[in-house]
Amino acid sequence: MVDLAIMIEGQNGLNWPRWQQLVKLVEDLGFYGLFRSDHFTNGRPPDLDSLELWTSLTWLAGNTRRIQFGPLVTPFSFRHPALTARMAAAVDDLSGGRLTLGLGAGWQEREHNMYGFDLLPPAERFDRFEEGIQIVQKLLQQDEPVTFAGKYFQLHEAPLLPRPQRPGGPPILIGGNGKGRTLKLAARYASEWNAIYLKPEEYQALNRRLDELILAANREPMAVKRSMMTGLVFGADQAAFDRRVAGKGNLSVEELKQRGMIVGTPSAVIDQIGALADAGVQGLMLQWLDLDDLAGLEALANTVLRRL
Repeated sequence: MVDLAIMIEGQNGLNWPRWQQLVKLVEDLGFYGLFRSDHFTNGRPPDLDSLELWTSLTWLAGNTRRIQFGPLVTPFSFRHPALTARMAAAVDDLSGGRLTLGLGAGWQEREHNMYGFDLLPPAERFDRFEEGIQIVQKLLQQDEPVTFAGKYFQLHEAPLLPRPQRPGGPPILIGGNGKGRTLKLAARYASEWNAIYLKPEEYQALNRRLDELILAANREPMAVKRSMMTGLVFGADQAAFDRRVAGKGNLSVEELKQRGMIVGTPSAVIDQIGALADAGVQGLMLQWLDLDDLAGLEALANTVLRRL
């Protein structure tokens, strides 16, 4: 029905012991994949462990055999597209072709200020983002050396060697809910569009708009997979669920749902996933914020994943 994956926020305390435990468990439990954010630190204090993205994905690629994985998403604001393409091709090859390359423009002001990266105003940021996508796509898909003369990036007869083992390299994912440039970029360049925190009716409306934009770009709608990353408040039984909701402060169950989150005990979660599938969602990345709650992750697999 839906490819069910786990998504973690790497800036929320991720270190090697936690990552290695999570990777092994997600693989063993049967989830479709494991995805993670790419941040140096949190948007506000406290600052916690934040294992470097590509180093962590390299370990995953060599220590799993089944799960799909990738960044949600890696930004060009602090990673040059040529370096991103080289790392992505190498990690995808190491995994046997299981990487999804999530690309982004960058957004978190605090980390850019702390580490001296230029975030740029939104319009310029998206101009740079489109240039970066074009470079990554050319390097992955074009056998000849790439020359590119942009405002933000320039390449001069630049090869990518060895060539990716997967024809065209890993698929490109573009994430976001923006009705303007984000959807247009996804329609033109992406193999997968990933929305964030939407209710089914909201997703369905954007999904239809994306279909229109894909056709306008002379592509077929089926060429672009549709996925979503969203929050999860889950309890294997009512008592466990009530404890989870209490941890969300003064927000009611309905208020959490209005934010686009999936909320409830197993039957309710399955129903909500079904509604998203009816709206067009093909892959769902559930945000798992408690990196040490391995028992909860196992309960999710046993009571929800096994019944999908």
